[in-house]
Amino acid sequence: METIEHKTVTANGINIHIAEKGQGPLVLFLHGFPELWYSWRHQILYMAAHGYRAVAPDLRGYGDTTGAPVHDSAKFTSLHVVGDIIALLDAIAPDEKQVFVVAHDWGAVLAWFLCLYRPDRVKAYVSLSVHFMPRDLVMKPIAMFRGLFGDDYYMCRFQEPGDIEAEFAQIGVREVVKKLLTHRHPGALYFPKGKGFGSFPDTSDTLPSWLSEEDVDYYTSKFEKNGFTGGINYYRALDLNWELTAPWTGAQVKVPTKFIVGDLDLVYHIPGVKEYVQGGGFKKDVPLLDEVVVMEGVAHFLNQEKPDDINQHILEYIKKF
Repeated sequence: METIEHKTVTANGINIHIAEKGQGPLVLFLHGFPELWYSWRHQILYMAAHGYRAVAPDLRGYGDTTGAPVHDSAKFTSLHVVGDIIALLDAIAPDEKQVFVVAHDWGAVLAWFLCLYRPDRVKAYVSLSVHFMPRDLVMKPIAMFRGLFGDDYYMCRFQEPGDIEAEFAQIGVREVVKKLLTHRHPGALYFPKGKGFGSFPDTSDTLPSWLSEEDVDYYTSKFEKNGFTGGINYYRALDLNWELTAPWTGAQVKVPTKFIVGDLDLVYHIPGVKEYVQGGGFKKDVPLLDEVVVMEGVAHFLNQEKPDDINQHILEYIKKF
């Protein structure tokens, strides 16, 4: 870990912190919530050792990346974040027309948008946990999730500015980080108001083998410093994303892609997702989808839970190009 280099790059009007290691073709790693560049620690070391330049930024609103207007969720749309990514690539790899992208959770959502908006910049994409989600013609995302799961569903609870932050503050940052990262229930995630994590079926205080106290300490230190609002803003911009992406309704993603998901992943268990991924819909929307891997007994944070397997899957795929 000490050999990973850290720097700050000014791009798209913000100061983007990146962690990087290695020389060779660039592999860009994009994290999710509640994560940081740190969630790619295993992949950075592995890819650097195999002849690649691994780069993992803290996305806008996260970690040591500064300058984004955290109290304005309208500045956290896919257009803003893809703008950050393109400007970052222009700054750190001006001679590389295309790069490899590996992304998880919200990072994966944004990488799908990157592939949609700028397929010319992506050589190949490895998506973890979150499949491509075609834009619904009629219904905004939050209304759809509210209809499926009700008001206590986490994405719905995240909508009111300051509301879930106040609840998280009462629970404590360390406890929030620990509970979210170790959550393994494949069903919908609920935060009934005032009940904290009381509704979680998994209440063990023992950390799994893949997550150390030091790992939790690192995440906790950054979220204690910056709060959760930056990360939660991505959820608050979901409906605005829907409005802004109307021109891409029905558009295909034309980038070579490999998709990896755990069979205990809560995203994979959203109604209709398995059928979409396995039944031809995914391949229709992403015609260059090469492979779908479903990992048995693996939950949402698969790049941390099963780093060796994920490392091999990534390398195996990008070596083809």
